[in-house]
Amino acid sequence: MKIFNTLSRNKEEFKPIEDGVVSMYVCGPTVYNYIHIGNARPMIIFDTVRRYFEYKGFNVNYVSNFTDVDDKIIKKANEEGTTCDVISERYIEECKKDMEGLNVLPATTHPKATEEISGMIDMINTLIEKGYAYKTDDGTVYFRTREFEEYGKLSHKNIDDLEAGHRDINVKGEEKEDYLDFVLWKPKKEGEPYWDSPWSEGRPGWHIECSVMAKKYLGDCIDIHAGGEDLIFPHHENEIAQSESANGVTFANYWMHNGFLNIDNKKMSKSAGNFFTVRDISEKYDLQVLRFFMLSAHYRNPLNFSAELMESAKAGLDRICNAYDNLMYLYENARNDISPIEEAKNASAEYIAKFESAMEDDFNTADAISAIFEFVRYINQDVNDQTGANVLKLYIDKLSMLCGILGIIVEREDKIPDEEIERLIDERQVARKNKDYKRADEIRDELLKKGIALEDTREGVKYKWV
Repeated sequence: MKIFNTLSRNKEEFKPIEDGVVSMYVCGPTVYNYIHIGNARPMIIFDTVRRYFEYKGFNVNYVSNFTDVDDKIIKKANEEGTTCDVISERYIEECKKDMEGLNVLPATTHPKATEEISGMIDMINTLIEKGYAYKTDDGTVYFRTREFEEYGKLSHKNIDDLEAGHRDINVKGEEKEDYLDFVLWKPKKEGEPYWDSPWSEGRPGWHIECSVMAKKYLGDCIDIHAGGEDLIFPHHENEIAQSESANGVTFANYWMHNGFLNIDNKKMSKSAGNFFTVRDISEKYDLQVLRFFMLSAHYRNPLNFSAELMESAKAGLDRICNAYDNLMYLYENARNDISPIEEAKNASAEYIAKFESAMEDDFNTADAISAIFEFVRYINQDVNDQTGANVLKLYIDKLSMLCGILGIIVEREDKIPDEEIERLIDERQVARKNKDYKRADEIRDELLKKGIALEDTREGVKYKWV
């Protein structure tokens, strides 16, 4: 299995620290509002990575945090005249609802930053003792960026170029030794939540939170650290600097980052009027469509969101679900228990191998979905009302297995019941007998929109999912 490692900018063979175990940390959302579709992309992508590892027999310790103390949370609390706890707890619960709608599995651990403050204070103390951090007169603690010689190794930024970009900036009131130093601890301001520390009553900087939570729940050195491309610098770069300086070992062996999400080829922003929450999308589409859309492109590529592309994703997902529905219908009404099965086994194995090959090449979900489409095409051509139940069950199991690895649910809750289909077919027959061809055509078209094609035969009307 090969993973593109942002650190080396190469695909590398994945070798876990411990055989059969994967330790994985994924940066989670800041919970001050409903999650937007940009937040949803890494959730879906790395949930799929986790699912594939589990399919291959790995025990995955998957940690994804909630940032529940932040300027945006404080601002929201002040606007509503309430506390940060009320805001963060509200939107953690809303986030979990959206994750469930996206079929994102709960993490092994979902730590909250506010519950790990003591660990952050301990790591900051260690950094100060080792000379990597310092306190200023106002109670702020900064990390000495230049003390970490490998700073810039993840983002591939040269520290001298970074310095040149800051050289003419005068930050009033700051007591930094160097413009590149970043905050580990900040003193409280009026109306802000705070915690006691050796340096001041205050709260941690953003970067230290993830370093501490990854260390506590996964260890000093972890297999995979992941998140959006926007986190490479400075967040992940600073995590590396803090963690490796404090712990004295490599922080993460593999760094994975998903590409940006644009809206109609433009950056998503509230000011541009193209900002969509997952909740917004759920009002128009089943969130399975959004998940399928996100997986239809390679995770490292930029992804463009548009109504046309979502409709295309819906049509693609319907193709797969219709094939599954047809298999279930044929299975439940199978005339034969047994048919020759070797050819079906061989064909299934071929498409499963294609799927696995795509996933093991840096989790290429786009090609994995193509393999599923090929499998569906083969199934649709191979099965009919004479196919044995054993063959139909094989196809049902293998198709649902592949889709399940991608977190795609093929059994639709809104599937029209067989009794309703039969009722409409009977109504159509009566309409035809009464020469009400307009109504007969309306029923046929109504069923076709739901993925059900009618076929008039000598034995009567038959239907199948298309």
